[in-house]
Amino acid sequence: MASITRPKRDVPGLRDANLWRLEHLAGELSRQGLEASIVAPPGRVPRLEVTHPAGAAEDVYAGRCQDGTWWFWWPWAERIGSAADPGGAAARITQVLRQPSAE
Repeated sequence: MASITRPKRDVPGLRDANLWRLEHLAGELSRQGLEASIVAPPGRVPRLEVTHPAGAAEDVYAGRCQDGTWWFWWPWAERIGSAADPGGAAARITQVLRQPSAE
């Protein structure tokens, strides 16, 4: 499995490319009834805060792999789905956040 390429300061547009993918995923999640907010603090990797109406919440990241493909990732570095298919990734996120938490 290819690892995530770390953002580099000398790569123009990488942050914008990341944000663009998160924005598209946020739109798909909104259509599925979830709330999604982009968090992009300076000097940090942008993320999407996703909340299910029942209260479950999780962060989602977008990252480019060494082979050039983009994926959505959970914070624990597990792939959610391809950024080329934001609808499929949104469906997977919705499925996971609908599950009752094991508290």
